[in-house]
Amino acid sequence: MLDLSPLWISLRAAGLATIFTFFVGIAAARWMLTYRGQGKGFIDAIFIAPLVLPPTVVGFLLLLLLGRNSPIGQILQESLNFNIIFSWEATVITATVVAFPLMYRTSLGAFEQIDASVFLAARTLGASEWRIFWQVMLPLSYRGLVAATILSFARALGEFGATLMLAGNIPGQTQTMPVAIFFAAESGDMTTALIWVLILMGISMSVIVIVNFWAESKRVQQQGKSKRKSQKRISNIDSRNLSEEDLIIPQAHGNSFSSSPELIVDIEKQLHGFTLAVKFRANHETLGLLGASGSGKSMTLRCIAGLETPDQGHISLNGRVLFDSKRKINIPSSERQIGFVFQNYALFPHLNVFENIAFGIKELPTTEQQQRIQKYIHLLELEGLEKRFPHQLSGGQQQRVALARALATDPDILIFDEALSALDTYLRGRIEQLLIKVLSGYNGVSLFVTHKLEEAYRVCRDILVLDGGEIIEAGRKEDIFEKPRTFKTAQLTECKNFSSAQIIDLKTIRALDWNCHLQVVEPIPNTLSYIGYRAHQFTFTNDPNQPNTFPCWLVTISETQHRVTLYIKLHSSPDNNKSYDLLVEVFREKWDKLKDQPFPWYITLDPWKLILLED
Repeated sequence: MLDLSPLWISLRAAGLATIFTFFVGIAAARWMLTYRGQGKGFIDAIFIAPLVLPPTVVGFLLLLLLGRNSPIGQILQESLNFNIIFSWEATVITATVVAFPLMYRTSLGAFEQIDASVFLAARTLGASEWRIFWQVMLPLSYRGLVAATILSFARALGEFGATLMLAGNIPGQTQTMPVAIFFAAESGDMTTALIWVLILMGISMSVIVIVNFWAESKRVQQQGKSKRKSQKRISNIDSRNLSEEDLIIPQAHGNSFSSSPELIVDIEKQLHGFTLAVKFRANHETLGLLGASGSGKSMTLRCIAGLETPDQGHISLNGRVLFDSKRKINIPSSERQIGFVFQNYALFPHLNVFENIAFGIKELPTTEQQQRIQKYIHLLELEGLEKRFPHQLSGGQQQRVALARALATDPDILIFDEALSALDTYLRGRIEQLLIKVLSGYNGVSLFVTHKLEEAYRVCRDILVLDGGEIIEAGRKEDIFEKPRTFKTAQLTECKNFSSAQIIDLKTIRALDWNCHLQVVEPIPNTLSYIGYRAHQFTFTNDPNQPNTFPCWLVTISETQHRVTLYIKLHSSPDNNKSYDLLVEVFREKWDKLKDQPFPWYITLDPWKLILLED
C-alpha cells in the first residue's frame, strides 16, 4: 500500500511556505518599490539569488547558515536544545527560501505596472501610506499577487535539491513528494515514482485552475458590489434638492487666514543640469507658472505639494510652515491640505466616479460625504456618470472628475500641473471655461502650470516665467505679454520676430539682423540685446515717409483657413524662398487686398509696439 506521508508533508510545508512568502515577499516588494538608497541592485540580487542558484548551492548555503556549527545553530542548540538540520522545520525553511524570489519578483512587477501618479494623488488627498497600500496598491496589483501566490506554492511544492541538503530523506518526517520520486526512481520502483509524479502534477494544476476561477469570480463580484454601493449612495440624494447655497465653492481652510490666503515659497533643489531656485508669494488670485519643458515648473509644484523635497529653503501656506530646511520641518503630503490635479488626471482605475471623489473625505460623516460629493457632481456636470469607471470616461470627463476629487477635500491650495494639455481643442476650451468659473468662487491659493500661452492668459491674473530653474520675469499677465523684459520671455509669449540690437542714441537703435535704424519712444535699457516685434502688429502703408517704414518684398506665404503668414524681405527683392527678415500675420481679408499690389510694399514697425529686450 502506498505511504501517503510524502503528500501530507509536501502540502503542509508548501502551504506554510506560501503563507510566509506571501507576507514577506509583498513587504519586500513594497519596500524595494520606494527604496532610493545605495546598493538597490545588490539587495535585489540577494532577494532573487535562490531563484537563479542551483538548488544544491542554496541547500549548502542554508547548511552553513543553520548548521550545528553556525551561530544560529549554536544558539538554537544551547537555548532550545533544538537542531534544525534534518527536521520538518528544515523542510518548511527550504520551501520558503526557494519560493520567496517568485513571490517577491512577481509582486514587484505587479506594483511597478501601476501608474505612480495614483500614489501621488492619494497622498495629496490625505491618505496615509498604509491606506494607499491597502486601498490602492493591493487592489490594482490584485491579479499579479494571485499569480505570485500560485507560482510560489508550485515552487515550494516541487522543491527537491535544497530540501534534500538541509532536511534529508526521513520517511514520515521530511520526505516530500519530490524526494520520494527521486528515491523511488533510484531504486527502480518506477510505478511508485509515476504515481507521485501524477499526484504532484494534479495538485499543481488543480491549484492553478481553482485560484484563477476564484480570482475572476471575485473581480466580477467586487464590480457588482461597487455598482450597487454607488447606486445606493446616489439614490439617497437628489441633486434637484440642492440649493444655490449648497453649490458655493467652500472657502479655504484656516481661521484668520481664510479671508487672505497666502503661499510663500523660497526653495532650492539640485536637478539634472541646473539648480531650481525659486522665490515668490501667491494669494487668492490664480498664479500661472509659464515656461518651456524642463524649466522647473512641475518640480516647483511637487515641492509645494510635498511630493518632492527641496534641498533647502522654506514653504509656508496661510501661516503654517510646510517645509523649513533649517528647522527640519517637512510636513507629509497627506497633511498639507492640497488639491492636486495631475496632467494625466491620476484617477483610481479600480474606483468609479463616485468613489474617486469620495476617496479624500472618508473621515467625514456619511451624510456630509454624500452632500459634498453630490455638490461637485452637479457643479462639474457629472450627473449620470457616478457609476462609471475611469476607462469608461472621455478625457474631458476624467479631467472634471479629477477636479471634483481635488475640490471635495476643501483644500487650502489648488494646484494644476498641465491639467488641460491632454485634451483636444474643443474639450480644452470647454473645460477651461468651467475651470475659470470654479476658480472665481475659490478663495484659496491656486497655481496653474502650463506651457500654453493662451491658457495662462485666460485662466491666470499673474504670471511667473521660469527658465533653467529660475524666475526670469514676474507680474501681471498684461505686462508680461505686452512688454516682456527678456528675450526668453518674449519667445515664450510667442513673439516671432527678433533681431540683435545696438544703441545709437537715446531715441534710436539699430536692428542688426534687419539692417535698419528704428526710432523708439520708450527708455532704452543699458542692457539692451534684442529688439522684438509681434507678427500681428505690423501695418502696411502707401506712405514710405512714416517713421520706421521700409520697403519690402514677399518671399512666400503659409495659409490657414482664416489667417495668412507672410515671409517678408526688407530693402531688396529676395534671392530665394529662404531669405526673409520678418514674419507677418494678417487676416485673409487683408491678404486679399494686399496680394495684388505691386512691389515694393511698405511696412511700418510702430515705435510704441517695439519690444526692447535684455538677454
